[in-house]
Amino acid sequence: MADELMLEIVTPEKMAFNGNVEEVTVPGSEGEFGVLRGHASLLSSVDVGELNFTKDGKKTYYAISTGYAEVTSSKVTILVETAERSDMIDKERAKRARDIAESRVNKLSKEDDEFDAAKAALVRATIRLNVAEKG
Repeated sequence: MADELMLEIVTPEKMAFNGNVEEVTVPGSEGEFGVLRGHASLLSSVDVGELNFTKDGKKTYYAISTGYAEVTSSKVTILVETAERSDMIDKERAKRARDIAESRVNKLSKEDDEFDAAKAALVRATIRLNVAEKG
């Protein structure tokens, strides 16, 4: 289809997705942004969050970590540390991870050296769980 956009989601371990899509929404570090075919070229850093795309009228969701996005008029390349498709996330494991991270954050003070890492773990776990619910 002429209006399709090539999307690649790449991690150090694998090609998480490679195919034509109608649109993609990316959690950029300066805010979420959407891309359609014909988009202006850009480079952006990517934040931990939910990436989604539409293919054949159906949305697919991924929980992704930090990385970079390269956008051209016909292709989007997402380079991230991790990318998990919603239907591949174990919901029970994600709930346990969120509960552990939440407990850890609640036990630490903001001045504690480990607080920022614990808070980041809680954000990742919450995003994974939210994305898993969409799978």
